Amino acid sequence: MTRRMLAIIGAVLLLLTLQTVTSAGKSRKPQRIAAGTWGGQHVRMEVTASSATLEYDCANGTITGPLTIDRRGRFNWRGTHTREHGGPIRADEKSNTRPARYTGSTDGKKITLTVTLTDTNETVGTYALVRGQQGRVFKCL
Repeated sequence: MTRRMLAIIGAVLLLLTLQTVTSAGKSRKPQRIAAGTWGGQHVRMEVTASSATLEYDCANGTITGPLTIDRRGRFNWRGTHTREHGGPIRADEKSNTRPARYTGSTDGKKITLTVTLTDTNETVGTYALVRGQQGRVFKCL
């Protein structure tokens, strides 16, 4: 090979290397769960731009902060979980709100969501939600 040919090959390889490094260095804006109603058996979630509220059978929860997901659709959010009970709530009754972690994945249309109490590492449950569905929740009597 001639020197000229080697110089051209070297320049092309350098440009390809620089393009790869530049592309890898670009940060992607985090994706978010679509706002609106997501529901399934025993769960309903209302998502806004900055948080979410959940209703379960005999419980409710909140998720704080934007509901971002990674490139693979996985998430790990923080929030609270509050157990409810049937009957009236007493004026002096203390709330049963606990810190919770909401983990799972989504394809943009469906969510698999696992709720875990972070102070005891107890799994509350795993739920399947669909975007636009109202969900079916049974409240305590």
